[in-house]
Amino acid sequence: MGKNRSVRVAIVGVGNCAASLVQGVHYYRDADPETRVPGLMHVDFGGYHVGDVEFVAAFDVDAKKVGRDLAEAIVASENNTIKITDVPPLDVQVQRGHTLDGLGQYYRDTITESDEEPVDVVKVLRETEADVLV
Repeated sequence: MGKNRSVRVAIVGVGNCAASLVQGVHYYRDADPETRVPGLMHVDFGGYHVGDVEFVAAFDVDAKKVGRDLAEAIVASENNTIKITDVPPLDVQVQRGHTLDGLGQYYRDTITESDEEPVDVVKVLRETEADVLV
């Protein structure tokens, strides 16, 4: 597509925004750069095509998402964004992130926090060679 190199993306929080991002990247991966498409200002930006976006890591605290493939996690638990498209398995396992500043009152009431031990996020970012953390 673009510069024969992907933009390697890691995601913190596999919620509705992440679900829309992952679906949108999959849906528009083969979009014609000369065509206007809804939801995108540019199919090609600085020589990179939307299809150059590659998800390499994902982190969450929800027990229904941790340990699942990113494609499964985007439709798990309380996610309820508009479905754009089905996303095939991405071979990116959602890993247990750190809770850090806690869970919001209402969020805590709707999910089960994962019992998994949080991973070393910096180590994962280095190992996956992530270019961008969202």
